[in-house]
Amino acid sequence: MTEAALFEAFGGVRGMVETVLPGLLFVTIYTINKDLHVSALAALAVSLLLVVVRLVRRDTMKHAFSGVFGVAFGVVFAMMTGDAKDFYLPGMLYTLGLGIAYIVTTLAGVPLIGLVLGPIFKENLSWRTRNPGRKKAYAKASYAWGLILLGKCAILFPLYWWADTTQLGWVLVALKIPPFLLAVYLTWMFLAKAPPPIDVFAEMEAAERAEEERKAQAEARRTQPDPQRGA
Repeated sequence: MTEAALFEAFGGVRGMVETVLPGLLFVTIYTINKDLHVSALAALAVSLLLVVVRLVRRDTMKHAFSGVFGVAFGVVFAMMTGDAKDFYLPGMLYTLGLGIAYIVTTLAGVPLIGLVLGPIFKENLSWRTRNPGRKKAYAKASYAWGLILLGKCAILFPLYWWADTTQLGWVLVALKIPPFLLAVYLTWMFLAKAPPPIDVFAEMEAAERAEEERKAQAEARRTQPDPQRGA
């Protein structure tokens, strides 16, 4: 898989836009008028609009739905507390949990990045037992994702406590794309050096064809006239 194809597997340019735009709109409006309700509703509205665009174009909804749910949680939480900074807290907690999950699953021998990419590469979980070189690459990639996300948290959580909403918001927007691109690049670099994936779907199809041929041959032998009986 090329670097561009892997990038698309993680959402591509549209996925980055859907991730960045609601938060960017929120902090921009809040910087101008300090109105929590207008900023939050605008962020939620643009997030819903992005979902509608995908529905109209019949595109995959995975990244759009994850984005709108994240924005909705942020809006609800900020409205409940009355603190605009809390718009960002659910997303920060999600980032923290995801970073920990990457590390823990890798330590447990089931790298999370392998669970995500395995079906995309049509290898499912074959890398766990049949492709040790690929499992090692997935482990390296998962560690990279985990450390990058935890590094983001190490910057954002102190800002949540000590900075104001606009400072936190602009730093968070700035930290959306570069760490993501770094993680995708490292994943591609590790996988490019790994053995190719085992296409388990192709194996299943080949096994099914072989079984059908065996049954056809058995049926042909069963229906073939017996020369001795004819004599």
